[in-house]
Amino acid sequence: MSQNKPKMQRMSAAQKRSKGRSGRPGASKTKVKPATASDWIAGARLRTLPLAIAPVIIGVGAAKLADGPGIWHPVRGLLCLAVAVFLQIGVNYANDYSDGVRGTDAFRVGPSRLTGSGRATPKRVLTVALVFFGLGAVAGLILVILTQQWWLLLVGAAAIAAAWFYTGGKRPYGYYGLGEVFVFVFFGLVATAGTTFLLAGVVNQEAWFGAVIAGLIACAVLMVNNIRDIEPDKQAGKHTLAVVLGNMASRIVFCVFLLVPFAILAVLALLYPIAWLGFFALLAALPACAITLFAKTPRELVTALQLTSLTGLLVAIALGCAFAF
Repeated sequence: MSQNKPKMQRMSAAQKRSKGRSGRPGASKTKVKPATASDWIAGARLRTLPLAIAPVIIGVGAAKLADGPGIWHPVRGLLCLAVAVFLQIGVNYANDYSDGVRGTDAFRVGPSRLTGSGRATPKRVLTVALVFFGLGAVAGLILVILTQQWWLLLVGAAAIAAAWFYTGGKRPYGYYGLGEVFVFVFFGLVATAGTTFLLAGVVNQEAWFGAVIAGLIACAVLMVNNIRDIEPDKQAGKHTLAVVLGNMASRIVFCVFLLVPFAILAVLALLYPIAWLGFFALLAALPACAITLFAKTPRELVTALQLTSLTGLLVAIALGCAFAF
């Protein structure tokens, strides 16, 4: 980030909240209650977990298709799921930490964060993030040992680095409109194709098509989240893709991200009829699009985010089953 940014922008979120009428940090004597167990659970942002689960489901189904009837790899499949979930939770806590210490969360209009609210110290939030990154790394290492595909250690390291530098480091790519690119790559292509490869030793066309579907829906989740925060992100100097595109264009792009996967799903359903069941997910996707296009409040956009996550999970289950059975 620029070294010439305003002083207020460099202040921590806790300082900004404690700034009293005198304009001096610490003028307010209001005490912030320590984070409870429910606060830490909220900090994990469980509604984003379908982003981690969906590509694994699709990847497992594609691997079953590649391996042939009767062949399953439950241990490896669960380890792939563990890697994805642990990294997702880790990146959520890492974002909480990084945005909090930068002061970005002082401008947010959505649910408060652990670091930004002052309910947990930055060090503690960072520690929790690193623990989940470590758990994901251990699960990934076990997978590499089981498959003897040692080059995948580089892929795992890249995934952890991408998770950290989304909002961490001196020049986080999430602050420069590149969040959707990395989400598409790692929560779509890498997660889906990687799961298939670790289970079957190859990556078939079905896995790649499924990866694009998972990646686009993941981009939709990130986009609707950032649409909610366009104004506060502008104030904080965070140039997400939503900020770059502007309010209405971002809402239209969100709908494209969310609905194009159904066109791909229709093509796959011609070969794998069970995939037609994935169109029931439109019962969540279409309301999400309508809400996003016409939303006036942050709460409405949070609802759209939840519906988008649900869409991704439902599509993944239908597609994974179509491939597997």
